[in-house]
Amino acid sequence: MSMILYHTPASPFGRKVVVMLHETDLIEQVEVEIVQQTPLNPNRDVLDTNPAGKIPALRLADGTCLHDSRVILDYLDTLHERTPLIPRQGAERWRRLTLASLCDAMMEAAVQIRYESFMRPPGMQWKLWLDNQQEKIARALDYFEREAITELDGEFDVASLGMACLLGYLDFRIPTFAWRSDCPRIAAWYARTSERPSLQATRP
Repeated sequence: MSMILYHTPASPFGRKVVVMLHETDLIEQVEVEIVQQTPLNPNRDVLDTNPAGKIPALRLADGTCLHDSRVILDYLDTLHERTPLIPRQGAERWRRLTLASLCDAMMEAAVQIRYESFMRPPGMQWKLWLDNQQEKIARALDYFEREAITELDGEFDVASLGMACLLGYLDFRIPTFAWRSDCPRIAAWYARTSERPSLQATRP
């Protein structure tokens, strides 16, 4: 194997990378190493690979380590011969990356909700902060529902990949977040898109 991917299957950020590996037929070229860690219990192998301890992290054949899912996706998208998941240039590139960034912001909020709810005892949880994170997700989903659903429904790319992984994480970790009732168009899109083999193979 020329590359090693360190990731946690339950993480939407790690899942994004593995989905791309499936979509681009690169999955056989990367050794996928599952890492179990939390902010309070980092993994030493990951720290040795990158001092920030961030996962997902991709170690290249020459020992170089890439971390942050956006950086890894951009790199992997240069290694295959299929249609790029990230447009190479022009206004479309910046639009798709902006939509993908909005999905990442929702993922970050969802992960923070998970940590606050799971890691802290009930009496120590900050309700206002949790409410603000949920509102951030709701606002962004509403934007996609009203302004970007047609773009999601086009070519499966970095933005639709990110949205699918976000929604999978919400269903997995925050099942009480009733996003489908507020976003019926996204719900219909996700019902179709979640049947893709890459998403079926990486369900948390």
